[in-house]
Amino acid sequence: MQRVLCIAILFSCFSVPHNVCAQATTGAADLTNRVDKVFQKWNRTDSPGCAMSVMKDGSIVYKHAYGMADLDHNVTLTPSSVFHVASMSKQFTAASIVLLAQQGKLSLDDDVHKYVPELADFGAPITIRQLVHHTSGLRDQWELLGLAGWRYSLDLITDDDVMSVVSRQKELNFKPGEKHVYCNTGYTLMALIVKRVSGMSFREFTTKNIFEPLGMKNTHFRDDHAEIIKDNAYGYQQENPSAAFRLSITNFDTVGATSLHTTVEDLVRWDENFYHPIVGGQAFLDQMLQRGKLNSGEELDYAFGLVHGKYKGLKTIDHGGGDAGYRSDMTRFPDQHFSVAVLCNAAETSPSDLARQVADVYLEKEIQAAAPVAKPASAPPAAGADVVLTEAQLARFAGLYWNQDDDQYLKAYIKEGKLRASAFGDNDFLLKPASENLFHLADLPFGDQVNIRFEPAAKEKTWRIVQSFGDGKPTIFESVTAFTPKAGELAEYAGSYGSEEIDPVYRINLQEGKLMLLRLKHKPVELTPNVQDVFSSSAGTVRFTRDAKHHVNGFLLSSGRILNFRFTRRAS
Repeated sequence: MQRVLCIAILFSCFSVPHNVCAQATTGAADLTNRVDKVFQKWNRTDSPGCAMSVMKDGSIVYKHAYGMADLDHNVTLTPSSVFHVASMSKQFTAASIVLLAQQGKLSLDDDVHKYVPELADFGAPITIRQLVHHTSGLRDQWELLGLAGWRYSLDLITDDDVMSVVSRQKELNFKPGEKHVYCNTGYTLMALIVKRVSGMSFREFTTKNIFEPLGMKNTHFRDDHAEIIKDNAYGYQQENPSAAFRLSITNFDTVGATSLHTTVEDLVRWDENFYHPIVGGQAFLDQMLQRGKLNSGEELDYAFGLVHGKYKGLKTIDHGGGDAGYRSDMTRFPDQHFSVAVLCNAAETSPSDLARQVADVYLEKEIQAAAPVAKPASAPPAAGADVVLTEAQLARFAGLYWNQDDDQYLKAYIKEGKLRASAFGDNDFLLKPASENLFHLADLPFGDQVNIRFEPAAKEKTWRIVQSFGDGKPTIFESVTAFTPKAGELAEYAGSYGSEEIDPVYRINLQEGKLMLLRLKHKPVELTPNVQDVFSSSAGTVRFTRDAKHHVNGFLLSSGRILNFRFTRRAS
């Protein structure tokens, strides 16, 4: 066990009275013991786990690892273990673009087509800045590849594979700058731009311009899935808590949106660059932290691969990541010059939650000082307080709700006397009441920060759902009338459908009274009716279209980071 904080204090004890030293050492031990309890679940020899570092004023004050790096060969995790960190990679991709802009080799407001001419002309320019802030309107590469038949993290995915689907796109999710929808495609394109502008591979550029100057000796972008990496941690996942762990590793030869490999020890050097820059200077830091803006002028929390936020009243800068069996997060508290990095090789972990629990330990006084003034006794119960509602009170909220912006549906229903919600195709969630009409997600990381509020809708005796995370912008779901088609009505949707933007044919069959979607390399999925011509599934929302004679002639598929992807019905 590496108790760096304790060691530092012990060395200082030679120059102070023994009783003062004993108190300080005891205090340090108490902190690290409390941190170890946060990771207690993963501190085993038969499980993957996490490596963690606590950073204060430019130094690591505590680092430790919990669990195993390789279950096949009984290799334990250490703070020097190398992890794939998924979307934590994005801040380094954005940093590369900023460095090239500082060198005058590109402008953030350049049209992407200047560097990537194979991208289709969508009738409106897309700027590099819009790639950075996820406001380009481009469809997400992982979902495009999934539509085209790739199995994420199982099939080998290269930069060429990404470009093969991205270059065929004929439509955007939305007009550039109109919305913010997270898009991995933009960061893969940015890495390609770095390569074409610098004349070096993206791995070479980042190593020469970021990692070597900062002394990050165990950090690099992996652009060869077959490369051997010393001290590498393998990713794992479980299908359920009682199931055995199974290998779950990435199979990528694509960089920019992902594929950074690093350690919790190296990350302190990158973190400290935001206080005392070795790479880029002050102008670089200012640019990295600049928030994005929509065409409307609305300011985003998303900056350059980094997210502005708050935790218990304290400012934060962070970005997490998740690929295959890997999960990662580094959260910075800039006003306290304090950060926590948590890198895990178990898909079931929530590093963002773990990092904040560590912050609770070290920043206890600062969090208490930032806490809002207590509400008077007559105020509604605080979030997380035990509130009991009758089944009749809960039944008022049962029904189907629709979010127009993303074409997503939520179903609220009663099961065993409790209110649950389902987004179709995903697990359903138990809603825990915090007041008569406010609920949180039960038994999930950050579930107490997810607000599900039922409010009276414009229509008489109906409700709408206002969903938000913390203080974030709410998402509105309006009440809609459910569609309950008969078998004869379902039959008119059956047929073969194709798209100009991908090769596989999608088949929709009627099987035992259920409408089923069949596609390449995926298991059949059921299409559940929502409203007329609209169905939900684990593949996304399927909205059928009709011709002038009211015959079904195609459908539009929306699945979070892909909106209105068009399929046309083919002749039998």
